[in-house]
Formats: sequence, structure tokens, C-alpha cells
Amino acid sequence: MSDECIDLFKIDMKIKSLLFGLIFINFCVAVNAQRPRDLGIKIGILKTGERNAITDVPGVLVGQKTIIRGDSVNTGVTAILPHSGNIFMEKIPAAIHIGNGFGKMTGYVQVKELGNIETPIILTNTLSVPIAANALIDYILGLQGNENVGSVNPIVGETNDGGLNDIRNRHITGADVFEAIKTASITVEEGNTGAGTGTSCLGFKGGIGTASRVVPDRHGGYTVGVLVQTNFGGILQINGVPVGIELGRYSFRSDVESDEYGSCMIIVLTNAPLDSRNIGRLASRAMLGLSRTGGIASNGSGDFVIAASTAPELRIPYQGRSLFIEQKVLRNDRMSILFQAVVEATEEAIINSLFAAKPARYRGRTVDALPVGEVLEIMKKYNRLEQ
Repeated sequence: MSDECIDLFKIDMKIKSLLFGLIFINFCVAVNAQRPRDLGIKIGILKTGERNAITDVPGVLVGQKTIIRGDSVNTGVTAILPHSGNIFMEKIPAAIHIGNGFGKMTGYVQVKELGNIETPIILTNTLSVPIAANALIDYILGLQGNENVGSVNPIVGETNDGGLNDIRNRHITGADVFEAIKTASITVEEGNTGAGTGTSCLGFKGGIGTASRVVPDRHGGYTVGVLVQTNFGGILQINGVPVGIELGRYSFRSDVESDEYGSCMIIVLTNAPLDSRNIGRLASRAMLGLSRTGGIASNGSGDFVIAASTAPELRIPYQGRSLFIEQKVLRNDRMSILFQAVVEATEEAIINSLFAAKPARYRGRTVDALPVGEVLEIMKKYNRLEQ
């Protein structure tokens, strides 16, 4: 072979190698851009909503503000609007379940006492809760029709993103909260976004995740939607497969390396007509979904479930002339299918947050994203990957 032919052969091989590399990179990006369900990981038995998101519940909107500056600020705000009206004037039945109370959320006591919420739900980082609560009060007081309001119960939840964020300098502002509320839509971005920008989960980068389930028509055809802010430790499981052990990344590894603290905020919304008592029962079952992913609600974990019914017929007017509130709500013995729905949606929302997350850096340290390719191989090994 002549020198010219050899040179052409080398050039040809380099081009092929470059093309293969680009194809491989594009494949990896495509895999990482897909949700678990798109890749053959089907969690549960019930159907998802159209978007497989909390915004499948009619009227629900989600807005987020993501703040990333250099390699020291990774934080943000996530706002969940249960309906598009004036929620203070049209309150909705609600309940809050505490899986483990190492948390700084606001609004719990009044919700427990009265059984309703009167503001959007805001998620952020631990030290920004007062800032977010103040902004949420400003938002409610500024709504048309609320000119004479003199008391507001802001609902703000949090997890501590100090492992990836300069949390002490409190970079969240009231304007960030307003932006999250004002930009709310039916589209929910997952992973390193909003309140999940600086979180870590089950040994990997965590974040925002969402999912939904629709119960069969003979059970009412209701939708249950879940949104999570994942920032907790444990031993990762996906559809029952011990992925964390297979990857060698899990809590207590040195004791059986380290105890992982952290928290998970879980928001559950449904259009099923439930009173606050049965909403509380629904909220408690969300913790079963968390446990399915390997979370244990550790000593240092603030695991809160904020749940509410968005059914228009159950809205509670701020003021009314009647002595009574007349409501038609589901019976206790019709709750089981909704329990199944919330367990499945919570489990899938958490796994979605992991699949969507990207690596994040903080002052020279990197928290890795879940290695999706390896996970798919593990799922295939256990015969839990649908084609």
C-alpha cells in the first residue's frame, strides 16, 4: 500500500472514529434526557396522566426559579399553584403528614387545626424559608380582593442544599419567589431546577421530580399528582432492584462509610373529592412510595407530605352567609385505589428526579449524577427492564 493510500486510510479511520464518538455521545445524551418509563422502567400498575406530572391534576400549575452562580451557588424556588384563582378566597381542603420532623417548614399548625390551605405551596432551601414566607404573604396581600386581609398562613417547605450551595449567604430573594409564581405553567422541569438545584439523593445528584396516576373510571377516574424535592439518603432501589448496592453507593456502607442525612418534600394533589381527614390518610401513604426507593426517613431528615384536594366543589370560601358548608366527599372504603396511586406516583417521581439530574459542582467537589447506562444494565440483569 502506498504512503498516499495509508494516509487516506488513516484519515478515513479518524473520520469514522469521530462519527462513532458523536453518535455515542448523542446516544448517551438521549438516554439521559429520557425518563425511566421511556427506557423500559415501568413502575406500578396504574396508568399515568398525559404528562405523568402533578400538572395532570386539572388546574394545577408549577413555576420554578433556578439560581446557579459559579461553583458555589446552586439553589432555587419551586412554586406549586393548586388552582389558578385567588386561593385565599377559595381555600382547599388539605393535610400535612410528617414522616420525620427535622424540618423548618411553615404553616403546619393551622393546616392541622383548620384542614385547609390558603396560599400556593413554595419549596426552597432551609435558610430561605423566612424569605419565601414573607414573599408569599406579599403575594397574597397583593391579590385583587384581598385588600382587607389581615392574616395569612404561608405554606413553605424546604430541604437543606448546603452540600452544594452557599446556603449561609441566603441567595434567594422575594423577587425569585414572585418569578416562580408568575411563570407557573403545566410544564414541570425535573432534575437540577428550582428548589432541587442543589440537592443530593441516595448517593447521587437529586432534584425535582414529578409523576401522576389516573384511577380507573369505575373508581371515579380521578388523578393523583406528586411533586418531590429529593435530598435524602438510603439504599437506592428501583422497582425492587437493589441498584445502590450493585453500584456500591449507599448509606451505612462503612458500618455494615457514613450516615446520609437529608430530607424529602412531597407534594400530593388530587381532584378526588376528599375531606381533610382522608387527605391526611392519602398523605401518609406517600411515605410508602419513598420507602420503596430506599429512603428510611433518617434522624436528620425532614420528610413532609403536603396534600390537598383541588376538587372545585370542595373549595372553602373565605366568607359566607350560611352557617354550614355542604360537601360530598368520597367514602372511606373508596380510598384504597387512591392509596395505590399515591404510592406509585411518589416512587416514580423520586426516580424521575434522579434520572433527570445532572452532575453539580460546589467549590471543587462534584456530586455525580446517576449513571443511567449502568442502571439500565442492572435492571436488565434482574429482568426488570421492559422492551
